[in-house]
Amino acid sequence: MNFLPAAISQAFKALFDIEIATEQIILEQTKKEFEGHFTLVVFPFVRQTKKSPEQTAVVIGEYLKNNYPEVADFNVIKGFLNIVLADAFWLNVLQNDIASSSFGSVSPNGKKVMVEYSSPNTNKPLHLGHVRNNLLGYAVAEVLKANGYEVTKANLVNDRGIHICKSMLAWQKFGAGETPESSGLKGDHLVGKYYVIFDKEYKKEIDALKDTGKTEDEAKKEAPLMKEAQAMLLKWEEGDEAVISLWKTMNGWVYEGFDSTYRKLGVDFDKYYYESDTYLLGKDIVEEGLAKGIFFKKEDGSVWIDLTSDGLDEKLVRRSDGTSVYITQDLGTAQLKYDEFGVDKSIYVVGNEQDYHFKVLFLILSKLGKTWADGLYHLSYGMVDLPSGKMKSREGTVVDADDLIREMEDTAREKTEALGKVDHFSEEEKAKLFYMIGMGALKYFLLKVEPKKRLLFDPKESIDFQGNTGPFIQYTHARIRSVVNKAHFNEATTGFENIHSLKETESELIQILSRYPQILSVAARDYNPAAIANYAYELAKSYNKFYQTESILKVEEEDIKNFRLFISYHTALTLKKAMGLLGIDVPERM
Repeated sequence: MNFLPAAISQAFKALFDIEIATEQIILEQTKKEFEGHFTLVVFPFVRQTKKSPEQTAVVIGEYLKNNYPEVADFNVIKGFLNIVLADAFWLNVLQNDIASSSFGSVSPNGKKVMVEYSSPNTNKPLHLGHVRNNLLGYAVAEVLKANGYEVTKANLVNDRGIHICKSMLAWQKFGAGETPESSGLKGDHLVGKYYVIFDKEYKKEIDALKDTGKTEDEAKKEAPLMKEAQAMLLKWEEGDEAVISLWKTMNGWVYEGFDSTYRKLGVDFDKYYYESDTYLLGKDIVEEGLAKGIFFKKEDGSVWIDLTSDGLDEKLVRRSDGTSVYITQDLGTAQLKYDEFGVDKSIYVVGNEQDYHFKVLFLILSKLGKTWADGLYHLSYGMVDLPSGKMKSREGTVVDADDLIREMEDTAREKTEALGKVDHFSEEEKAKLFYMIGMGALKYFLLKVEPKKRLLFDPKESIDFQGNTGPFIQYTHARIRSVVNKAHFNEATTGFENIHSLKETESELIQILSRYPQILSVAARDYNPAAIANYAYELAKSYNKFYQTESILKVEEEDIKNFRLFISYHTALTLKKAMGLLGIDVPERM
């Protein structure tokens, strides 16, 4: 395909004596209802050619066909030149591009990117929203790596604050020394249990105070449990040994639980930041902003920035008592990230409910003259909904990540065994396969949708061996590997000397394979793993059409059999690469 822009540029020079840079020549995939592989829209050039769009397209098409053997034919629809490339061209692409060991890999570009995702609170387990966040952050990081970026995966853990003290206080009062070992609960679930207990007991106290004539707001402020939690937070900030010891113990339980869930999800991190270390950061930046006149103080001593001229509001950056707010910490953490890693781009994977917060954060940093602020990006994503009644959550409000993973494995087992195709598998092989299918279904379903869109996740619908699902693509990969292994295929001994023409399904499959590097580039540019997911589906669908139309193992001509095995082999490789970027494993057999 790379020759086409240069060839078209040469056509303009030869036919019209005009210089058109190759960057100005935009080629699109020809629409399926028309014959052709690539389409040139000639309307932008007719002022220079001084011919009608149709005349311009025809003469360029004729020039290409007469001067470039790669161009087999062309047709013109109004001002659209549809170019048909020769089978020999696609055979060359297969042999020299797709079969290259460097296909779909990009040399290091020297640019550094940090992708921050997960950002859990240490007072409760990870839930469905965290699952989308983790899978999206991990996939974006992997896509950027594949495009030559040096990537650091970061996790900012919210490990301090009043919500953490609520769990600690409830455990102190009602826990009777319960531990993950004594209870049989994962550490994050155990701590989450006491967060729920705090809320339940706190509500009882509020109701009791309201019965004495207090208003709702008065009752919330005067409830003994809340006062104790606030006192505990103060002790934590003062470094009280007993409180710090309990905090470390309970957070340790949570981290063990999180690590277990992260392993099941197949995500990892290169760098952890902890709010307990970063919450005081940003105070120097507030002083810097005051000195520059970007921030201002109100009569009560609180510090603000006025963003009304930018269409936003006034924003508090430090309370009157000198304590930090979230944005103070985020200002400092952003500076810390840059100082430590010198990143060109810093991507925050955070739900769309924080759109305004990040708009304000980035604008403040820009006003402070931080040159690196231009590289800050909020990858905003939509919420995940579940069909009512499909899954019950532990607390009745959110879907626990561990419960979801278990449900996915169970559904994969149920659907796979119903097909009767794993009867010959050992129990260990079955367990591994059910986990692979369950997680492949979950990840694919959440990643095939563009991040900004809200989505409805149905566990049962996601595990389907037909349609746009992870298991369909996994099954296609397993099918290909079965064919290739059965034939004892050896790529090194395969030549194309006697292959001169292509069947329609062969040509279509090679064309889709050839687009992988372009899709990879687009996915990185847009921070959109959905581009990779939907490409993998298109490739799997095209292979199945080829598989059903053309004989592979039973074809009599050895050259044709080896050629079709060659296409099959590289389709499997590309599917594995693409799905790997999404964190999805593909089985060798199913």
